[in-house]
Amino acid sequence: MAKDAGLKETNGEIKVFVNQNQNPGKPAGVLSFLTVHPASVTAVKQILPKTLTAAGVNVLPHLVIGTPQRTSVPTGVLLTSPQTPTAHIHTPQTQTQESSPWSTGRSRKGDKNGKGLRHFSMKVCEKVQKKVVTSYNEVADELVAEFSSGDNMSPNDVHVYDQKNIRRRVYDALNVLMAMNIISKDKKEIKWIGFPTNSAQECQDLEAERQRRLERIKHKQSQLQELILQQIAFKNLVQRNRQAEQQNKRPPPANTVIHLPFIIVSTSKRTVIDCSISNDKFEYLFNFDNMFEIHDDVEVLKRMGMAFGLELGRCSVEQLKIAKTLVPKALQPYVTEMAQVSHHLKTFNLIIGLFS
Repeated sequence: MAKDAGLKETNGEIKVFVNQNQNPGKPAGVLSFLTVHPASVTAVKQILPKTLTAAGVNVLPHLVIGTPQRTSVPTGVLLTSPQTPTAHIHTPQTQTQESSPWSTGRSRKGDKNGKGLRHFSMKVCEKVQKKVVTSYNEVADELVAEFSSGDNMSPNDVHVYDQKNIRRRVYDALNVLMAMNIISKDKKEIKWIGFPTNSAQECQDLEAERQRRLERIKHKQSQLQELILQQIAFKNLVQRNRQAEQQNKRPPPANTVIHLPFIIVSTSKRTVIDCSISNDKFEYLFNFDNMFEIHDDVEVLKRMGMAFGLELGRCSVEQLKIAKTLVPKALQPYVTEMAQVSHHLKTFNLIIGLFS
């Protein structure tokens, strides 16, 4: 087709069209060749921005030759010369510019070296998992020191690890981990929760957590009952001492008063006791050659009946009414519950005693 269109010499080389308006000493511009089959073109208008001529060549009506007004940088450039009609292809070398891992350019879609948010999220996750309880400043300081040390970095790359940039990445990573419920944050304290698990494992963890909380509630209830018994015993003791003073119309003698708190040590009559007292009378050293028991003030008051026998299930209806008046109104239901539980426990012990 090129030979029929007159674009090919008899020796097989491609003809070169020379711009008449251009100096022959200068290199020719880029020429674009376009051939169109006559059957597919109904009316072709010849567009020639500049007059091009060649010896012995007739321009056919179906051939359009033009010079583009705007040229882009191609991967291959056709270089020709008026004297030498042979075509040469010149391919420019591909230049790649490596951007810094901390570059903010938008042309860089991802960081293959792993210095992005994903990399820092992994680092922060490892730090928090290792410490269990930590803070933002502690994690950020360690990562800044770790990335700034740079034993395997060249001097040109040391400036890349800017402290503000690292701290900002650590802050973003912490927010991501909190959103995924991997860590929790309470004011400045960061706690490790754990990675998401499957439903079965999560169900087991929730059941274990439920049992732990039930045990804590049970322990708290036991502590509350003990405090209620102490308050009832102390107030009952105060009322008894007040009634004794009113009857005797005088306070008790000084040598008959035991101040709270106190402890009582009991042992056998045959036990030999060696007691040493410090000069300030704040330290006592006891040596026993036999078994002994130590009782605190609350235990002694319970044995004296100051708690109305609530701890043993021996509280009568009248005593229960008095005991409820010795505690705040919000705690009175607990006193009633203690009395009922003690009564049921007493009944159960009686039944066990009958069948044993």
